[in-house]
Amino acid sequence: MERTTAAHPVRATPPVHRARPGGTGEPAALVGRDTEAGLLHGLLGQLRTGRPALVEVHGPPGIGRSALLDHAAALAEGSGVRVAAVRATPEEAGLPHGVAGRLLARLPAAPARTGPPPHDTARPGAGRADGVRPRRTADLCAGVLEAAADGPLLLVVDDVQWADPQSLRGLRSLARRMTGAPLMLLTSRNSAVPATADERIDACTLGGEDAVAHHALTLDPLPDGAVREFLAGTWRAPADEAFLADAVRHAEGSPALMRSIVGRFVRHGWTPGTGPAGRLEESAAEAVRERTVRTLALLPDELLGVLRAIAVAGPDCTPGLIDALVGPRTLGTSRALALLRGTGLLAPGPRPALRTAAAARAVLAELGSEHREELHARAADWAHRAALPDRALARMLLDARRIGATWAVQALRREAEECRATGRPGRAARLLERALREPVPPALRIRLLTDLSAAVLPTGPEAASRHLYRALHTPGDGSAGVADTAADADADAETGRALLRAAELLVARGDVDTPRTRIARAADAARPGSAERSGLRALHWITEYSRPDPADGVEPLLPDSCPPQRSAEAAVAAWRTAQRGRNIGRARRLARTALAPQVREHVPLTVRAAAAHALVLTGDTAEARRALDEVLVRAERSDARAVAGLALLVTCLAELRAGRDTAAAEALDRCEGIMPGRCWHPLMAPGPLALRALLHLRRGDRTAAERALAAELPPGAEGGLPWAYLLYARGRVALAGGAREQAFADLLECGRQLLARQAANPAVLPWRSAAARAREPGDPVAAALLAEERRRALLWGSPAAMAAALGEGAAAAGAGGTPAPGRGRPVSWQFRQALVALGTAPSSGHLTVDSLLGSDRGAAAAPRPATPELPLPSRSASASGSASRSASAARSASGSVSASGPLPPSRFPSVSPPPPAPVRPAAGGGAPGRTAVGAGPLTRAEQRVAVLAAGGLGNRAVAEELAVTPRTVELHLTKVYRKLGIRGRPQLAAALRRTAGGAPGA
Repeated sequence: MERTTAAHPVRATPPVHRARPGGTGEPAALVGRDTEAGLLHGLLGQLRTGRPALVEVHGPPGIGRSALLDHAAALAEGSGVRVAAVRATPEEAGLPHGVAGRLLARLPAAPARTGPPPHDTARPGAGRADGVRPRRTADLCAGVLEAAADGPLLLVVDDVQWADPQSLRGLRSLARRMTGAPLMLLTSRNSAVPATADERIDACTLGGEDAVAHHALTLDPLPDGAVREFLAGTWRAPADEAFLADAVRHAEGSPALMRSIVGRFVRHGWTPGTGPAGRLEESAAEAVRERTVRTLALLPDELLGVLRAIAVAGPDCTPGLIDALVGPRTLGTSRALALLRGTGLLAPGPRPALRTAAAARAVLAELGSEHREELHARAADWAHRAALPDRALARMLLDARRIGATWAVQALRREAEECRATGRPGRAARLLERALREPVPPALRIRLLTDLSAAVLPTGPEAASRHLYRALHTPGDGSAGVADTAADADADAETGRALLRAAELLVARGDVDTPRTRIARAADAARPGSAERSGLRALHWITEYSRPDPADGVEPLLPDSCPPQRSAEAAVAAWRTAQRGRNIGRARRLARTALAPQVREHVPLTVRAAAAHALVLTGDTAEARRALDEVLVRAERSDARAVAGLALLVTCLAELRAGRDTAAAEALDRCEGIMPGRCWHPLMAPGPLALRALLHLRRGDRTAAERALAAELPPGAEGGLPWAYLLYARGRVALAGGAREQAFADLLECGRQLLARQAANPAVLPWRSAAARAREPGDPVAAALLAEERRRALLWGSPAAMAAALGEGAAAAGAGGTPAPGRGRPVSWQFRQALVALGTAPSSGHLTVDSLLGSDRGAAAAPRPATPELPLPSRSASASGSASRSASAARSASGSVSASGPLPPSRFPSVSPPPPAPVRPAAGGGAPGRTAVGAGPLTRAEQRVAVLAAGGLGNRAVAEELAVTPRTVELHLTKVYRKLGIRGRPQLAAALRRTAGGAPGA
């Protein structure tokens, strides 16, 4: 059939002769229209016997009206019936007698003479063969009836709704005069433009109702089976069933949509089951948009207004909402909806709604942004007054202009919480971003940003951090001044709580460097004496301690008991006390203060996890696990993924310390499910990997541990506190594989990272004993490291730490060492005295349990260096590419051997430790021309200062370690330089080694 526009006629292929898109050239039959095709076939058979027929085909755009008319024309030609077919176009709607003229030009000649080809190629508006249009309506009737007298004739007029009024009157007149003539008039009309009373084409009933066969066919969407049949026959290879099911759903029974989807696949060379899964959805959306745009061009302004109201309201549209948005009009709502249903754009159902979201977008696409936002705002206001659910209200608010009302923000936030609870974080993020466009008080703005961060964390961790940064930079946070009114005080407190939660989520995720300054400012601005101020101060101390370059200052010390409002500070003080390994009783008391039920609401969950970690280090693992379980429940309830993940990591540490590897693995697996590796901040990323490697190593699977450590880390992962755990795990794995030099370098670097944070407690990580095992038996470095770990373990007092230190020492000492008492066996008096002496004596690497118990074999087997200085690593370490790091770490470890400073009185009966070996000035080791002043052995105080300074500590760090002033350290060093005859600190380590080698008994 001809596809004619005003300028370019285009010939369409009849449906029965369509070639398959695969290029086979085989015709595809018309599918899904067996009933309609059978009716037309029967009418054509009656036409050959002389009975006239009048058939009207109705349907929305793309339903297949033209294809059915093409099929009828092909059937007629195949059965010997002559055909004259035209298609009306919008361009000819104002051209008088345009359709009638083209139809007369298409009339076939008598059988005796040769006429034009059956399909018209004449230009629009041509008359008969001479191109003259008829001047009267009767000319069409006369010409057609004359042609029908020569034999059966089929007239086909597609899209008759676009016929000019003169041609339409001619077709109506012809329908009333076709009784007794072998003539069949087949027309199609787009149901988007229904016929008025003056446009209906009816047959004359004076000759009887059966004189002319009259049928009206309304085309419905194709059944799913027909759509599946069409799509399955499109490609040579069988299509995937899942693809066919999705294609049937997207096609909506529309042949035009099917052809558009298939055509896009063919143009791009796509086949089902290959390429991105979104190709089918994209193709369907594009086809729907094209169909909608074509249909919109047919609609009058009033129907367009109703359709836009439906698009804005969505599935919650009601006639009342349409009336509120569209306003007065000539068409009633019921009539307008009936007309729009005829276009095929509305979905079936009691409520008016567009079939797809793509159609709704196409309907609103031609509107300006301001007009579109205004429509959505009016719809949302009506929905709020009509008490529609939050789902409908939030959907309308998404594209609305700023409302400026509290109910809008509340509705958006409630719906966002529902979306997050039902696993739709993407939509929740959109709703929260829309809520942030509204004017809101500072506290609510911070909470919205915090909720937005939680929503985007699984898919965009960096975006989550940026939202929390915005929350911390929100102007108008709590003021440290006195509030003018009680309402102002409440607003300040609410803002402080909101800031506290935002800061807590950042710290829990491991982001401790960027927000550090802002957290400190927020703490200073918070109301003095408030729980919010205490919580922010506690979080600030955690960031200062955990960042890559930890601060040299010391956080303020708290009393053993503090008011509930300062319980958060007590938690961090407990954690820091446990990290340092100084006072186990105080660490317990502070941790329990922070975890007490009566102060639960005053302590952030992240800080409570730190207090629980302190209990893990004190050996109270059962109590710590109970606190961590409570933190985990509350974190999951508040959708704080980072806090929940942190609690599970500490739980894994507690289970590892208790020897429950299965429970530790379960906690770590659950942590990775809640917080995958990509969700952690880069500084926190090494932590889960280290725990996973240690778990594999505990199970004897070194290969799995190496595989875990080989995972790629994000940039910026080095330097934080979790990095020390990764170095420890790496050293342990290397030690298990026999790579002693690499293990020693990693373990010393681990110790350097911990000592930079003053974490000298071996209960944190027993890196000294692990590093000792990486040395040869009898190595003085190993002996010093073991002695220092024993001293630290005894100073801390945790039974688990002491047992581990003693066990590691016995393992490193080899045969001949006195083993620790077995579990359940009483500890002898001599053994206790040996432990006390080992913990309180100066750090001399020659001391062992055997020597203290009087074992000559043990004493003879161990060297007796005169000073506690550790020698630098051998040159073989540099051959492996880690000389500088090993040397630096060894110097740091050297400082750690005597870094404990003045030890508190022991809780056990002690024996007098042997006096330290005197340190004499180096012979000939002074500078040329310089005479040693005050020559003589170093005092014990000078010796301690010299060892710490030689280990790389600055004057302030040495003063803090020894609990003296920096001026005292300077005076001691001045005396040391004079006695040793050296110029300054760079020569101090070598001078101490030389004097140690010349000491008596060396």
